[in-house]
Amino acid sequence: MFRNYVKIAWRNIAKSKTFSFINVLGLALGMTSSLLILLWVQDERSIDQFHANGPRIYQVMENQQWTGNDISTTPSTPGPLALALTAEVPEVEKSVKITWQEEQLLSVGDKAYKEKGRYASPDLFQIFSFPFVQGNPKTAIVGPSSIVISEKVAMKLFGRTDVVGRTVRVNNKDDHQVTGIVQDIPETSSLKFDFVLPEAPYEKENEWLTKWENNGIRTYALLHQNADVNVVNAKILNMVRKHDKNVTTITTFMFPYEEAYLHSKFTNGKPDGGRIEYVRLFTIVAIFLLIIACINFMNLATARSAKRAKEVGIRKVVGAERSYLVGQFVGEAVLMSLLSLLIAMILVPLLLPVFNTLTEKHISIQYTNPFYWLRLLGLAVITGLVSGSYPALFLSSLQPVRVLKGTLRFNAGAVLFRQGLVVFQFSLSLLLIIGTLIAGRQVDYIRTKNLGLDRENVVYMTLEGDLSKRFDSFREELLQAPGIQSVSSSGNDPMEIGSSTIGVEWKGKPEGDKTLFTNMAVSYDFIKTMKIKLLAGRDFSKAFVTDSTNYLVNEEAARRMGMKNPVGQDLKFWSKSGKIIGLMKNFHVNSLRVAIEPLIIRLDSTNYTLLVRTHPGQTEQALKSMERLAKQFNPAYPFDYRFADESFREQYKSETLIGKLANYFAIIAIFIACLGLFGLAMFTAEQRTKEIGVRKVLGASVTSIVALLSKDFLKLVLISIFIASPLAWYAMHQWLADFAYRIDIEWWVFVLAGLLAVGIAQLTVSFQSIKAALMNPVKSLRSE
Repeated sequence: MFRNYVKIAWRNIAKSKTFSFINVLGLALGMTSSLLILLWVQDERSIDQFHANGPRIYQVMENQQWTGNDISTTPSTPGPLALALTAEVPEVEKSVKITWQEEQLLSVGDKAYKEKGRYASPDLFQIFSFPFVQGNPKTAIVGPSSIVISEKVAMKLFGRTDVVGRTVRVNNKDDHQVTGIVQDIPETSSLKFDFVLPEAPYEKENEWLTKWENNGIRTYALLHQNADVNVVNAKILNMVRKHDKNVTTITTFMFPYEEAYLHSKFTNGKPDGGRIEYVRLFTIVAIFLLIIACINFMNLATARSAKRAKEVGIRKVVGAERSYLVGQFVGEAVLMSLLSLLIAMILVPLLLPVFNTLTEKHISIQYTNPFYWLRLLGLAVITGLVSGSYPALFLSSLQPVRVLKGTLRFNAGAVLFRQGLVVFQFSLSLLLIIGTLIAGRQVDYIRTKNLGLDRENVVYMTLEGDLSKRFDSFREELLQAPGIQSVSSSGNDPMEIGSSTIGVEWKGKPEGDKTLFTNMAVSYDFIKTMKIKLLAGRDFSKAFVTDSTNYLVNEEAARRMGMKNPVGQDLKFWSKSGKIIGLMKNFHVNSLRVAIEPLIIRLDSTNYTLLVRTHPGQTEQALKSMERLAKQFNPAYPFDYRFADESFREQYKSETLIGKLANYFAIIAIFIACLGLFGLAMFTAEQRTKEIGVRKVLGASVTSIVALLSKDFLKLVLISIFIASPLAWYAMHQWLADFAYRIDIEWWVFVLAGLLAVGIAQLTVSFQSIKAALMNPVKSLRSE
């Protein structure tokens, strides 16, 4: 029977080549897009899922509430916390503190490379199961002069990987012995590094890390089997308050490490999404694209049901059961779906490199994984069943007597159902189009918004090695070099300041006030280099020796402190008394997702980031000068730099990517929908050939016939616009709510999307309508 199904299905597919081509092409495009999206979704869901102890690993988080702010959640924790967790909380088996990833110079002989690494406490490799090629994970970073490096770094420095016991010089000053080689960190790990150093030397240079009141590092814990995380959370809170009596507005808690990557967003202290929202969004888009393709099949199959009615009637007369007919029609749909899958399997590998470039991932197809093939087969079968179900049930229900007598008339319900599918199909497409337009405008708004400082023509460079020791001389030489306008330095990227404190005192500060101030250390000429507007007072100047204890504040900081004229007023920062010497106009120190924060800037020349403003159009010349001087002042380090604009774009990489993907998938969705519309228009023109012939003989113009054939389809598209617009408004309103600074959703976006949909649908239908209107009426009426 199965063989018979396949044979009949193949004959019907071959008999209706045009409709079969439209169906297969639509399904193949839908499957290709869905498979690419699902590969991305699978990759996102696989992040941090490979650790053997994964379900027992937790990241320690803090909920903080400061005066004038909502509850904010941060993974930044005190330095002593990890050790205390293991010692004082019985449910914690092991814990580790890890610094953020930063570049350092690793050298062996005359080979020197800047690599990204971290400092960590000894239990790192006992909690996380990064595979070791050589060395013992339990003792790898116990000694203060040890270092664990990746295979990639080992190959670069030594040209081989069996190098345990060899020496690596770090930052051209400290020698470390290689105690372990780990496999290169997989793309599916959110915790990345090329090398790991023990915590001891870092703590020695950063005394703040040893105090409970300072946050800055990440803490992870491995709980014992069957430990109750709620009990652990209660114990941690008491423990932290025991060590730091000032903690009254901070709550420390454990969050599952395996969920941290996708669920990184918190609102008022509760998990509230993150990248999981994009994963869900694109899973829905993948399903939408498949549904749109399936609807094409359903529509064309039911539209052509009149042509297959006689076949159904004859089969029923000779004794065919309804179940046999259902099987036959579903079989045809599944066969067509399998043909589409074959095409998709060719297109996906061809498009994957482009998709990887677009998403900045390294997704590969797991050809050797049997589940991959099972999923593909499942996708084809489900798509075939969905697309073939309604046509099979509809056609198998036809009455053979009425069919063979020629009295069969399709009821209004069948026509309405088909029209409903077209409306549904175009509504989904319009949702994607409107979403794409609004997301594109928001990304453009972010890109072009005036941040209050000028990031154009600013180059960043890390002050490392001898550069930090000889900063003043280096700065003077840079200022004499061609192409350079001004030079300064700062402790942070001025557009992404991560340091904040409540250690600020001022006259009239309310009792118990815990306002959180963002703060940054800078050197001279910071205001001039970043082109920040000074509303009152002055910048730091060498002419005033007392400026080492003076401060600049922004408008928001002055407002929080209740100062109308802040310049000249006393301010104590981290117990260091001074005066406010300048009031800056507000500028964004962090993402546009958050409102402008109160900012205090202090003078300190021991910074990490060099800021160089170049003359417009002379950037290349300035870079050559910087490279020459960097090699002269710091010969052990390779010259490295980045533009402020690149750093800014990096903050909004996710939004930019989502905008691009939505753009492409909206185009694919509307194309697949138009394929179906094209097929329906062709079928309608065929059905009304004689009517068109009569109208032409009676004097109807080509325009009137085109209008006759087009108006029914355009009505459906107009209904789709009215259905999709409010849904799209609600969805995009929710998405924009994540931004403190965002665009308004304008009415013209919906008009533009509607005009686009109507225009594309009209173009699709017009081809068949004009073809029918230009047909010679003699040919169409010859049989009458």
